[in-house]
Amino acid sequence: MGHLALTARLDVAESIRAKWFFVYSLIFGGIVAAFFAFGVTESRVLGFMGLSRLLVTYIQLAMAIMPIFILLTTVRSVAGDREAGVFEYLLSLPVSLSSWYWGRLIGRFLTVFLPVFLAMLGAALWATFKDIEVPWRMFAIYTGQLAAMSWCFLGLGMLLSTFARSTDVAQGSAFVLWLTCLLFLDLILLGVLIQGRMPAEGVVAIALVNPLQVFRTGALMLFDPQLVVFGPAAFVIYDWFGGPKFIIYSMVYPAFLGTLTAAIGYFNFRRGDLV
Repeated sequence: MGHLALTARLDVAESIRAKWFFVYSLIFGGIVAAFFAFGVTESRVLGFMGLSRLLVTYIQLAMAIMPIFILLTTVRSVAGDREAGVFEYLLSLPVSLSSWYWGRLIGRFLTVFLPVFLAMLGAALWATFKDIEVPWRMFAIYTGQLAAMSWCFLGLGMLLSTFARSTDVAQGSAFVLWLTCLLFLDLILLGVLIQGRMPAEGVVAIALVNPLQVFRTGALMLFDPQLVVFGPAAFVIYDWFGGPKFIIYSMVYPAFLGTLTAAIGYFNFRRGDLV
């Protein structure tokens, strides 16, 4: 545990010094500042106003930005260290492979999740100072969903990183994965439904395997409890889960998928050629 914590701390320190972390933090902090500056908290959409309106907009932007940032930076962890010859030094140190691998994963989770969470927390504290009502239940659910999505794409990124033999291949694979998740949000599934005449249940089942779609649906459910924007597919989701159960699913499934893919990546990392 001591080596794991030390590896996580070193990864956090390394990430903080990197330029991508500065840009990443600036983006999310700047988004919240821009929302307040342009009066998003004063607008009203479908009954949502104040900080609720800000959180709804913020979570949609986070869904587009976080996955690609996480994937592209995480896939460099193993592939980049292999190219740099780090493993040759690692094998000579009294640090187990499990401590190094899981320590890097935990450290990277802290660096990708904390800026997003602190931006939301800062918005909540500023709203409290300005006497704007803070929807703490929505805040807590969004925090859990963001944490689950961060962990999910971290696990996927580590998995890709252990299989890729070079940084270029790892980054290309990460981009293809992110693009596939985006396409399976609406475009391809709509084509399958129309051209293949697949039953709605089958299309929804495929959609709910995509962690990005699960996160999007769970976030929209707080904004649109009846999922009117989904049309008839909403009836399938409510028949299978219901509202509260799907909110739980939107956090449990991505977290489980991230843990599973990270574990597969770890076993491949252990049995693979480190140098």
